[in-house]
Amino acid sequence: MRALATVWRKELIENFRDRRTLVSALVFGPLFGPFMFAVLIGLLLDKTVSESDQKVELAVAGSVHAPNLVRFLEDHDVAVTRVELDVERARAAIRESTHRLVLLIPEEYPERLRSGLPAPLKLVSDASDNQTGKYSARVRQLLGAYAGQLGSSRLLARGVSPDVMQPIVLDDIDVSTPAGRALLVLGMMTYFILFAMLMGGLYLAIDATAGERERGSLEPLLTVPVPRQTLIYGKVLAACCYMLVSLAVTLFAFEIGLALVPLEALGMTANFDTVVALKVFLVAAPFVLLGAALMTVVASFTRSYREAQSYLTVVLLIPTLPILFAGLYSLKPNTWLMAIPSLSQHLLMTSLLRDESLDPLHLVVSVAATLAAGLAMTWVAGRLYQREAILG
Repeated sequence: MRALATVWRKELIENFRDRRTLVSALVFGPLFGPFMFAVLIGLLLDKTVSESDQKVELAVAGSVHAPNLVRFLEDHDVAVTRVELDVERARAAIRESTHRLVLLIPEEYPERLRSGLPAPLKLVSDASDNQTGKYSARVRQLLGAYAGQLGSSRLLARGVSPDVMQPIVLDDIDVSTPAGRALLVLGMMTYFILFAMLMGGLYLAIDATAGERERGSLEPLLTVPVPRQTLIYGKVLAACCYMLVSLAVTLFAFEIGLALVPLEALGMTANFDTVVALKVFLVAAPFVLLGAALMTVVASFTRSYREAQSYLTVVLLIPTLPILFAGLYSLKPNTWLMAIPSLSQHLLMTSLLRDESLDPLHLVVSVAATLAAGLAMTWVAGRLYQREAILG
């Protein structure tokens, strides 16, 4: 244990003096990620709020044929621009971005409307432009509402109640909470947390293995009268310490950043105060051993610092892949999923962000399975460093 503590202390001090390690472990990953996340979410919310206050711009050709329809659209916050266009010219105007949406009202519209026949309308838009999708949907909704009013008037004129056409009335009951709705925009937050935590031990894992080999200091180090596995265990523990510090800095940065994001403007609340941040730290902490040991194992097969850096950059994506599957299939916490490292941390952290209570069994299974996987990977790292080929 004394040898293990000595190696652990040596790695901590040496890497603390390395500015590259400090910047990557305690500044770049933990601070840059939350900062960019908060800025992007803030810009997204500002854009959503500003667009919700904007009127829909609609160019209408043939407005003289449907004055009541045009008046209905204007009464519902649609900025109508009267133009003279046919179908081909309307398509050209959309392609050239002269107009976002063009509504074509043909000459036969009023005659068919008076005859009780379906009156044709043509809405020209560009479905590949994501900026106009919500506007075209708004216009279609208003046209549907106007058509519903006309249909009700026709039924009343014939002595039929419009309620005959509505056999079912649906009332939506939303059970989501402000914290739960916030996950619509904060869903990738757990990915940033795990990624920043792994970044905290990345360069230390590289330097303790491939870096030692490249500098020629690995062979003298392995000749000291200490079991080789003890040396690598000390290096893994040092990487764990940096990862824990990186995790703490990341959570602190998220707490500060999310407090500045105006989620309340959309009826959302970021459930991420100091207490929740502490719980997230405790949930994610068991993963540091597995992450540090995995990076150490991969780095042991490399011959240079640059080679290890290229391999480990890809390895960082492996623990975060389950998070993508969880979002794709909308996975819910259960006992079996708690046995999968990184996925269990993601599900537990998501429950905390939703302001939901954690199942004690889920928490125990997650911690036990993750620590068991970490200990197994650490044992593999120790076995690898007992090979003579490690010096080659």
